[in-house]
Amino acid sequence: MEQKYIDLYDEYIHGVMPRRTFVDRLAKLAGGVAAAALILPVLENNMASAKVVDPDDKELKTSRIEYDAATGKMKAYLARPAKQDGKLPGVLVIHENRGLNPHIEDVTRRAAKAGFIALGPDALSPLGGTPEDQDKARGMFRELDRQKTIDNFVAGVKYLKGLEGCNGNIGCVGFCWGGSMANQLAVNSPDMKAAVAFYGSQAAVEDVPKIKGNLMLHYAENDQRINAGIEAYEKALKEAKVNYQSFMYEGVGHAFHNDTSEARYNEDAAKLAWKRTVEFWNKHLR
Repeated sequence: MEQKYIDLYDEYIHGVMPRRTFVDRLAKLAGGVAAAALILPVLENNMASAKVVDPDDKELKTSRIEYDAATGKMKAYLARPAKQDGKLPGVLVIHENRGLNPHIEDVTRRAAKAGFIALGPDALSPLGGTPEDQDKARGMFRELDRQKTIDNFVAGVKYLKGLEGCNGNIGCVGFCWGGSMANQLAVNSPDMKAAVAFYGSQAAVEDVPKIKGNLMLHYAENDQRINAGIEAYEKALKEAKVNYQSFMYEGVGHAFHNDTSEARYNEDAAKLAWKRTVEFWNKHLR
């Protein structure tokens, strides 16, 4: 897949471009409607493939729960090992700007398979929850109040911390929009001990001294929009003496971890970044 198509798709999903405009521009870029029709399914997410860990895996217990938050009840997907010896750390899994979909539920199960109590909150809960229509979900994010949304995730940290069987040590991982939220949790939640951001926009430099936990930052080489903020963020992290690690994955683009997107997924980078994430959690949360 040529980068020009991926760049256009990223502009579409991260902006306010109507779908009709996106499809028209894709057709022009590809040289025709027929060519665009072949490219589009490769660009878009295929949620049917979101089964790295089977939803019925007997080694896990999964459930749909609600917890009290700033805007009322927050819907969430909870996954944990079916058999547990002693208390386990908790991790929040924060979705992209498509909401709590099958892919993020799958990532939540992956975290549980790695030995954590994993919670995937639905940021769109104040608006009724994530719809099946991904494009509709994208538009709903513009209706969220940013600070209240952050507060809702902070409430998720507190919920996990008080959950039976949790050792009280909480981490998180977020992707894209969720990567930005992971950075915000590091700033806003004193209970956040190990935050991981995949290609997420950075916290404001003036807020960096509020970070008390540990950070891991995953970036894609072909991701100009997000990478523009790296230098200032890392300078502020160093000045505030925040313990952080930053990794740049060469030759890949934004959303390289999302294995439901054939065009953007990179297996080698995704597996390495996830391995590093689990090792990071094990170091700081056990």
